[in-house]
Amino acid sequence: MKSDRKLISTGSPFENTMGYSRAVVQGDWCFISGVTGYNYTTMVMPKDIAAQAENCFATISAVLTEAGFEMADIARVQYTVVDRDMVDDLSAVLGKFLADIRPAATMIIADLIKPEMLIEIEVTAFRG
Repeated sequence: MKSDRKLISTGSPFENTMGYSRAVVQGDWCFISGVTGYNYTTMVMPKDIAAQAENCFATISAVLTEAGFEMADIARVQYTVVDRDMVDDLSAVLGKFLADIRPAATMIIADLIKPEMLIEIEVTAFRG
């Protein structure tokens, strides 16, 4: 039996121009695409990585809620950070949101598609 598939959008212009969903829910799984630090309501991007990460987690939390999941359901997280020297400024924010959840995690240091983007966070959640 094929489970229902639900697509979730946050209204980011990138979703339409690049052809993806903010999240896909398939059964007990929720796959959230990489989220950058924009406030997707205003499309404003803070200048520091900690504030961008706060925005990322606000978006992730809202998407999980819409999908019927909770932050505690996060099983996997991948961070892409543009500069390893920013990781210390980021650590407290990551701990604030994930210290009690402790998902499997990977951090990659690489460029992102816009110069103002300092971090991108992708999560997978499971509610089984």
